[in-house]
Amino acid sequence: MTASGRLRRATRDDVLRSAVEVAPTLLGGELRTVVVEDGEPVEVRVRITEVEAYHGQGTGELADPGSHARMGRTARNATMWGEPGHLYVYLSHGIHSCINVACGPEGQGDGVLLRAGEIVSGLDAAARRRRAALPLTRTGRRDLARGPGRLGQAVGLRHPVHDGIDAITSLEWHGATAELWLGTPRSDVISGPRVGVAGVAGTDAFPWRFWIDGDPTVSAFRWGRGAAEAAALRGGDSVLD
Repeated sequence: MTASGRLRRATRDDVLRSAVEVAPTLLGGELRTVVVEDGEPVEVRVRITEVEAYHGQGTGELADPGSHARMGRTARNATMWGEPGHLYVYLSHGIHSCINVACGPEGQGDGVLLRAGEIVSGLDAAARRRRAALPLTRTGRRDLARGPGRLGQAVGLRHPVHDGIDAITSLEWHGATAELWLGTPRSDVISGPRVGVAGVAGTDAFPWRFWIDGDPTVSAFRWGRGAAEAAALRGGDSVLD
């Protein structure tokens, strides 16, 4: 699924469904960015290997307490509530720019977090942005986009300037473009609890993390604050993937 010839440009209809439905369809696809740096366009392509779905307020039968949109539309999460296919780029822990694909019809507030991927083009640029030592070791290459903050840094999209960029039309947005490419449905997708999400939202009550089985770039699971205790109360496993 890494060969670009087997991928196609995503359409608005591809992301018009709920985040839980869209999330697994992004695996094996690519996010391609071109960011102007020092007057020159720099392209990086990342093959998506791990994602997490988050529902907006009122989406589905089960309210999602782990979503940025759980309390409705705010200035911070406005992109999630807009046209699907735009990228919600938010700041995590005041440091990391993380990337989500807005999903569902306008006003639904769904998003899919791009948790991890493999850099398949633009390795030098991704390594420079990540301040990784060159030449890259096998482990160094694996880790370039292993985790949502690393992925955002590697592809060069930054909060707040690139929040709202459209990955369907690839229109230029503050010196950058983004394109979402999709492949055919995969048979090697696994799902489970989301990583580092607090309380019950980080348990198997919300098995909305999806990843490619056995891919080395997939991030390691870790419990969020109070999630292990909530899982124990539910009778869930204490060790995952």
